Amino acid sequence: MTASDRYQVTIVKYGTRRTVRSDVYLNHHIYSEPDGPIGMDYFFWLIRNSEHTIVVDTGFSATGGARRRRTTLVEPAAAFDALGVDRDAGPPVVITHAHYDHIGNVELFPASPLTIAAAEYDFWTGPYADRVLLHHSVEDTELDHLRQAERQSRLRTFSDEVDLAPGVRVIRVGGHTPGQSVVTVNTAAGVVLLASDAVHYYEEYERSMPFTQVANLLDMYAGFERIRAMLGAGEIHHLVPGHDPDTLGRFTPVTGALAGLAATIGEASR
Repeated sequence: MTASDRYQVTIVKYGTRRTVRSDVYLNHHIYSEPDGPIGMDYFFWLIRNSEHTIVVDTGFSATGGARRRRTTLVEPAAAFDALGVDRDAGPPVVITHAHYDHIGNVELFPASPLTIAAAEYDFWTGPYADRVLLHHSVEDTELDHLRQAERQSRLRTFSDEVDLAPGVRVIRVGGHTPGQSVVTVNTAAGVVLLASDAVHYYEEYERSMPFTQVANLLDMYAGFERIRAMLGAGEIHHLVPGHDPDTLGRFTPVTGALAGLAATIGEASR
């Protein structure tokens, strides 16, 4: 690993909600344990070094969040600005999957190339995207932004995995959605896996308890096993889930405008 291959990962919590365990774990009653309250935080991620700035997901929009009664802690646009992201410069944007809370502000990056798994894009532009059990997690206007990017030749799709930059790889695992992807990032603190919604909660992964929204249950279980094997083999050193309120407390807190709402892993190369 060279200096140019090392990045700093910034985890930004922009929203939150309170719910119950039976609302987040598939068929929770089967586990024969009491229901109870649980939090759910909403994140996007930033990968940076002296040569590259890469955005991973863009959070929910004001419309998408309000429709589902989510609490906004900081507007994603304001958070990007606080982090010094030059949105007009067109930094690459990774879309781990196309749910409302991951592509809600993609229009903030009108010049950016977008990277998404082909299976994800094909599904949400295909004949089953309007089925109620699936469609409730997306916003049609936001899917239209993806179509527009495709017409503008800004949308890059891939089959299984793709190297986005030296030390940054996007890998499709499926499960939660047909093209659900994760991102591995080299840092000075070790390799980080941004699991997005392949793993919503640490407990979900540790106990193999699938999330309630799942396109392919076997693929979700296989994703848990793949991540477990990567950790066991030392291929990754830090697991960052997509919605666990415990996430920020495990990493280095930031100061300044996003204090209490962001944490980092590693130091960016200079």
